[in-house]
Amino acid sequence: MQNPRIEELVRRDPRYAPEAYEFVFEALAYANKRLGRVRAEAGVGEAASQEEHVSVTEFFEGLRELALRDFGLMAPTVFSQWGVRRTDDFGEIVFNLIGAGLLDPTTADDRGAFRDHFDLGDGLVSGYEIDAGE
Repeated sequence: MQNPRIEELVRRDPRYAPEAYEFVFEALAYANKRLGRVRAEAGVGEAASQEEHVSVTEFFEGLRELALRDFGLMAPTVFSQWGVRRTDDFGEIVFNLIGAGLLDPTTADDRGAFRDHFDLGDGLVSGYEIDAGE
């Protein structure tokens, strides 16, 4: 079952699937974890505290790793099905979450920081290798 606050967000702005919003929360948590920061026990839809702020670059590094771990070479296709075609779209999702009070405003300061961070097609999977074992 989806978070009711995310469902309301999707009703107001149907450009992105609920899974895209959920993935942003996962990517923020993943970025904090990979930076050695312990994320406070906050569920989806609960504002993250200021101590958990990650830069846009850190966010996208975590997002890329998480996407490749979870979806592999299918990551661009999954994102496209969610309505996410450019890194700018992740910025729109973050600002929608901030506007709905689901993320702390310190999560992002400027929509432009999300613009053209990398290509969600080739740039996302560039250098990805499939480990076939020995």
